[in-house]
Amino acid sequence: MKKVLTYIVFPIIILVLVFLLVKSIQQPLKFNKEKAIREAAAIVKLKDIRTLQVAYKNVNGKFAPSIDSLIDFYNNGKMTVIRSIGSMDDSVAVAMNLVKREAIEIPVRDTLLKNRPDFKAEDLKYIPFTNGDTILMHSTVKEVSGVDVPLFEAQVPYIQLLNGMDHQLLVNLYYDRVETDRYPGLQVGSIENPNNNAGNWE
Repeated sequence: MKKVLTYIVFPIIILVLVFLLVKSIQQPLKFNKEKAIREAAAIVKLKDIRTLQVAYKNVNGKFAPSIDSLIDFYNNGKMTVIRSIGSMDDSVAVAMNLVKREAIEIPVRDTLLKNRPDFKAEDLKYIPFTNGDTILMHSTVKEVSGVDVPLFEAQVPYIQLLNGMDHQLLVNLYYDRVETDRYPGLQVGSIENPNNNAGNWE
């Protein structure tokens, strides 16, 4: 019986313990690697939303109320840009009235994100790695120091972005964020605390 314990049972127990130890070390590493991949994809979308929101505000004086409004703005909206003819640094050209500034309207889609072959406005609203879950977005006008300030925020909750990953590690991440008074996910802008449209990953 002692030989059975020594040569068979104990080695099996040791192997199982080693396996569990290795797994407990590898699981957080695997989780963090996949989390970084998913966050990177979501951050691209949040930055695109910010780019379009800033342009929308420049045209309309306030932020878009929904992502659908941003998509329509990208597909059908126009922006005013200033075209320069000549240089203000050229005193001779200025004296001869050859330097001109001309305001022209061009389609938004021909100006913003045009160098991004992967950009599709219609996909802007969807959280990556989900089955069509949508990014949360709000906008408002809030009085800050006696001045009405347009504000917006767009959010990607971890519960949706990291869905399907290790459940316990996801729960731990969620409550760590909540307990430290941080948004449990990725967010750009804020309608509660104006932050110059910063992302919480920056």
